[in-house]
Amino acid sequence: MQQLKVIYEDNHIIVVEKPVNIPSQGDKTGDIDLLTMVKQYIKEKYQKPGNVYVGLVHRLDRPVGGVMVFAKTSKAAGRLSNQVREKQFQKTYLTIVNGKMDQKQDTLEDYLLKDERNNKSKVVKEGTRNSKLAILDYEVLKYEQELELSVLKIHLHTGRHHQIRVQLSSRNHSIYGDQKYGGRGHGKQLTLWAYELQIIHPISNEKMTFYSLPEKIGSWKILEGIQLAESI
Repeated sequence: MQQLKVIYEDNHIIVVEKPVNIPSQGDKTGDIDLLTMVKQYIKEKYQKPGNVYVGLVHRLDRPVGGVMVFAKTSKAAGRLSNQVREKQFQKTYLTIVNGKMDQKQDTLEDYLLKDERNNKSKVVKEGTRNSKLAILDYEVLKYEQELELSVLKIHLHTGRHHQIRVQLSSRNHSIYGDQKYGGRGHGKQLTLWAYELQIIHPISNEKMTFYSLPEKIGSWKILEGIQLAESI
């Protein structure tokens, strides 16, 4: 089993780095998932018999790596889930996209419709039945002219299905390595990473910020020379 990277842990929460291509929770593939890995880690570390409680309060898509928080008690899970519902979780992502952005920073607003059968979403007109408003802010950290790729920092205001991937690809700035939404880099890893997570601690009410950076290898070598916070 892959080694679990723990960023922070106390009696109520555990913050870990989700590896790419591992599901957040068990799915029909039967592959090892992060929730199971966290349970196993706690069981072994504290030598707990029987089942271990770990609450899943948010998810990352399977190809996406980065920072995730899990609850270690049902009380913490309930409070963190409320924060997710009330949009108190602040999530920031790093991504590499095709081409040069028109603006150095901007806010993108779209209505998205999820196609359950194909597990894809698309941008549709406002008022389309079952569509949901999607909002994100982006900031360009770097443009690599030779590669025609841009590094973006993205702050999510809403958490829609494949939101970042769809909103960017609809503007001809597909994420590098995104086969589903027409990105360059066929056969390469999707370059989307959950870089920063800000939460309110479910018991102490303290505002906490956690960071996780992808290794600067492969496509992520492009991050070299960019100043990013790596810890609290």
